[in-house]
Amino acid sequence: MPSRAANYPALSEEAFIERANARLEEVYGPRRDEIMRRLMTLLMHQRSALDTLPRPTWSERDQILITYGDTIIDGERPPLEVLDDFLATRLNGTFSGLHILPFFPWSSDDGFSVIHYREVNPSLGDWQDIRRLASRVDLMVDLVINHVSRDSLWFTDYLSGTQPGRDYFIEMDPETDLSMVTRPRNSPLLVPVSTRRGTRYLWATFSEDQIDLNFANPDVLLEFVGILLYYVQQGARIIRLDAVTYLWKQVGTNCVHLPQTHAIVRLLRAILDFMAPGTLLITETNVPHHENMSYFGLERLGLERPGPERPGLERQGLERQGLERQGPDRLEDKRPMPDEAHMIYQFTLPPLLVHTLTSGDATTLSDWARSLPTLPPGCTYFNFTASHDGIGVRALEGLLPQHELDIMLELMHRFGGYVSMKTNPDGSDSPYEINITYYDAMKGTRRGADAWQVERFLCSQNLMLALQGIPGVYFHSLTATLNDHGGVERSGKLRSINRRRWPKEELDELIDSRSTPTREAFTSLKRRLNIRANEPCFHPEAAQRVLDTPPGIFAIERGPLPNGRRLLAIYNISDTRQPLEIGELDEGDWYDVLKDGKRWSPHPEERDILRPYRSLWLVQP
Repeated sequence: MPSRAANYPALSEEAFIERANARLEEVYGPRRDEIMRRLMTLLMHQRSALDTLPRPTWSERDQILITYGDTIIDGERPPLEVLDDFLATRLNGTFSGLHILPFFPWSSDDGFSVIHYREVNPSLGDWQDIRRLASRVDLMVDLVINHVSRDSLWFTDYLSGTQPGRDYFIEMDPETDLSMVTRPRNSPLLVPVSTRRGTRYLWATFSEDQIDLNFANPDVLLEFVGILLYYVQQGARIIRLDAVTYLWKQVGTNCVHLPQTHAIVRLLRAILDFMAPGTLLITETNVPHHENMSYFGLERLGLERPGPERPGLERQGLERQGLERQGPDRLEDKRPMPDEAHMIYQFTLPPLLVHTLTSGDATTLSDWARSLPTLPPGCTYFNFTASHDGIGVRALEGLLPQHELDIMLELMHRFGGYVSMKTNPDGSDSPYEINITYYDAMKGTRRGADAWQVERFLCSQNLMLALQGIPGVYFHSLTATLNDHGGVERSGKLRSINRRRWPKEELDELIDSRSTPTREAFTSLKRRLNIRANEPCFHPEAAQRVLDTPPGIFAIERGPLPNGRRLLAIYNISDTRQPLEIGELDEGDWYDVLKDGKRWSPHPEERDILRPYRSLWLVQP
């Protein structure tokens, strides 16, 4: 297991009871006491099966690989065994963590319509395979908490009117005005279902096969608490709350980010802090940036997020934010520790990097990065560029003008991608995500495809790796996978374009052959990840400052650390040579960690020039 810094503090039983009572009061009101008794009975029954010793949180060595359990197949061994072998032989020590996308029996959406939460899909392997992987790396497991498959036993119970599933779903009169509800899809929100009691209409946020669960019924909450703890028992180190945005429903509201949803997230956090301290909670909320930030709970604690009138935390007034000076360059953070998510997905980053690298202008990226608040201890970002889903564009709301978004969407069509839509309250449709592999999203600029695809793609990955937080790398980014149009035709689903299954023999050949984009991406990213894991300036809680640069350059400073060490990450995000007009480069000697720590001394002809898509990681010890 990777080494980390300080242990995460355990939550005492007294403190847990206080927090849990408060959260249950927020959600269930007068039913709190009865539900609390049932919750404590459940927890005490599970406690002996869990390791309750505090575990460390994170360090610069934390880097997570995102993959399906069957992304690599060889036709002979269970795919989870093939994955374990690939990690051991090809990526040994490169990643500290592994996010295996839902590996349970499922009926649709490549795993996100779960049939059995406590089983491993036998076509992938079994729990022994999962536990073996968890012994090698920190395992991230999805808690698909908002909805369940129509093929589940719970839904069978509902249809027959028997317990426990009879009251697990949300019936709604189809005449109810639900126009205010925020939709991530353009499918009908209510699905007609034939039951013994006649036709009923059930809430289904994502598809007719993914039926939303009714958390107003505390039995559903307690069921998921048991599932959560079962995953921890099987070795899960990080729990990903899938689609948690939509958890609580209340007619007459938009049904996203409701107070009860936040209270349930905070309750689950308290349960983990009490039962398995150091187990991390990450929320998956593909929404506009400021809404996504709410899952840290900063505003509730008086740690306001920056807004247009307050573009980031400046050194002046830091004391008012709970930061006290400790010498000229160090600040001690005395703000209260948030008690909601440990990590949130940085959903703004994937589309914003596409915009930046296809336009050749880093202005919006720099402005956005400057606006990020200084996070208190115990909170960090999960940075990524690609995932199993598309490149969501909702996070760009308020950042890019509509005409800039339209240009990017049209360009992605030209590069072989698609655009998925969502339904708005007025009945109109608008773009929700781009469906394309990240490698093909970097095929060119607004002028069209060009010869810089590999360099542009690697620049996008190198930039993501340097940002404050923990990086997540999707398997198909490691392999520079092309758009899988055949997969789209076979499945009829646009997201299949970025969910290719690699035959192991073919993948091995591409990695081992000379002059293939797969080999170049794999070897370059592996080398960069190994360098990053050994650089203390990339600790998730090391400070980040955006430098003043020309539009064709993006640059940040990480640090300084308590020992004075700092790092400059500098990128030419354009296809032309850019002047290296960065004043910090004149502040003493710098050493290039990408060239074995040698003193940075560029070629005389390039002293003030950075070549297209070139990256620099320069440290000052």
